[in-house]
Amino acid sequence: MGNIIKVQKGTKDILPSEVELWHFMEQKALEVFSYAGYSEIRTPIFEATELFARGVGDTTDIVNKEMYTFEKSERSITLRPENTAGVVRAFIEHGMHRLSAPVKLWYKGPMFRYERPQAGRQRQFHQVGIEMFGIEQPTADAEAIAIAVRYLNSLGLDDLDIEINSLGCPKCREEFKDKLKEVIKPHLNNLCEDCQNRFEKNPLRLLDCKVESCKEIYAIPEIQAVIQNDFICEECAEHFETLKMYLDNLGINYSVNKLLVRGLDYYNRTVFEIKSNNLGSQNAVCGGGRYDSLVKNLGGTDTPAVGFAMGMERLFSLIEDKQNTKLTAYVVSTNIEETIKLIAELRNNGISADFDMTNKKFTKQMEKAAKLAEYALILGDDEILNNQISIKDLNTSTQKTINRNDLLVFLNQIKQAKHN
Repeated sequence: MGNIIKVQKGTKDILPSEVELWHFMEQKALEVFSYAGYSEIRTPIFEATELFARGVGDTTDIVNKEMYTFEKSERSITLRPENTAGVVRAFIEHGMHRLSAPVKLWYKGPMFRYERPQAGRQRQFHQVGIEMFGIEQPTADAEAIAIAVRYLNSLGLDDLDIEINSLGCPKCREEFKDKLKEVIKPHLNNLCEDCQNRFEKNPLRLLDCKVESCKEIYAIPEIQAVIQNDFICEECAEHFETLKMYLDNLGINYSVNKLLVRGLDYYNRTVFEIKSNNLGSQNAVCGGGRYDSLVKNLGGTDTPAVGFAMGMERLFSLIEDKQNTKLTAYVVSTNIEETIKLIAELRNNGISADFDMTNKKFTKQMEKAAKLAEYALILGDDEILNNQISIKDLNTSTQKTINRNDLLVFLNQIKQAKHN
């Protein structure tokens, strides 16, 4: 055997044994989002590089360090590192601002960032998310958070920590940036290289630094006094207080985290992050917020917007202990002609079923049935002669024989009971 070409670093094959959980996540997204009036949108996986430089922000790590960008026919093209900018581009290009507000969209698909691969973080990864356009009131912020929680609950993730913050509007945020730079400047030489670069270009990102020595500096009382001060203007403060009231009314527990800023330039006012404590570890599974200026910045009409995104690999890691669903039925028979007819009948009536195409011995077929299905449908010579079928419950090992004409009714009752 020659040299094997392997999967590229930072990418991963999704194998048949894993695909069922991916279908589960995607199906729950379709259910939860569509029930709330969101329509799916699918945008290209590559866009003009300028879209991300203008949309995500040319001072962010994503644009500066992590984008897959290439030149083609003298044009700069980038594989999408996130999907909000692409959805906004589609919103503008297709005149969706003319639709009655709110315009509600959801998406799923692969994203690409060139960064050091680690657990739960790949160079090709997948996100699911929503974007809502046209509502400036905090009702939209509350709905986005509530839908994120509902989706996570639908996956079986119910031990959640929800953190919220308000970044204010551009005016009050600039005042905050100036005060923050003023108190941090004496410590500038002791900050990490990234923080030193961010100090002038994007000082809010300083608060998001994970380097311990920087976190210690930002914990200095005089710096904390600025961070914890309610710098936002009266209008932004009212928006935030109303959001908290709505979350209280919805029974959603949350905490205010003044250090929560998110990593993208387009956020204003509300930002939020949801962490899961399932499996005994705390994992950030959702990030989002309001981005009222992005549509205008990308050439559209001034339109308020809010949304969130979730990394599907991280979700997968939290729910992968769920058992894969087995087939409903596996036909065990040495009469291949009758087996093929029965399999076609089952599948045509919405029953998941399979059989041994190589027509192995009865015992080998039963072994395979036990691995793949919930019920073995045994079709021996006696059953065929008497128009009967024997059904073995492979979980309890109980077995009974019924009239062949009653089989679909029996299996559909089982199917209905599972859905209930």
